[in-house]
Amino acid sequence: MLQKLILSMMVCIYANAGTLKIDDKISTFSLVNQFDKIHTITSETSIIMVTFQNETANLVNDFLSSKNSDFLDKNHTIFINNISYTPSIIVKMFTIPKMRDYKYDILLIYNKNNKKFIEKEKKISIYFIENGSVKDIKFISSIYELEGVFK
Repeated sequence: MLQKLILSMMVCIYANAGTLKIDDKISTFSLVNQFDKIHTITSETSIIMVTFQNETANLVNDFLSSKNSDFLDKNHTIFINNISYTPSIIVKMFTIPKMRDYKYDILLIYNKNNKKFIEKEKKISIYFIENGSVKDIKFISSIYELEGVFK
């Protein structure tokens, strides 16, 4: 019960934060993964990949499924999937169970009011972080471009 209260407070704080832009300091925030485990994102993160649509999430999942299970950790990268627009019954019955099959963490955004990350239709939002600040933001739509992010 206490854990849910703390998580709710963190989500409220996180959801009310402004949209990240270039040169913004990235504050520490927390999200839950597909196993309901809380993960805290800190300034040690180098890359944040964010998806908003099923197609882009599938693209990232295809890419990550071809990598070692420690790929995200080795590259100081986190993968966030905004599932706030998916009906909750679909999330509970299909989306989360499918995500639990993956060998890496997928952090989840459930709140429609969360505007921390910029959304572009059919694009993966990639945030490049250096010394705790956003240095660049790219919007990509292919595995080829995703491979280029990690070269």
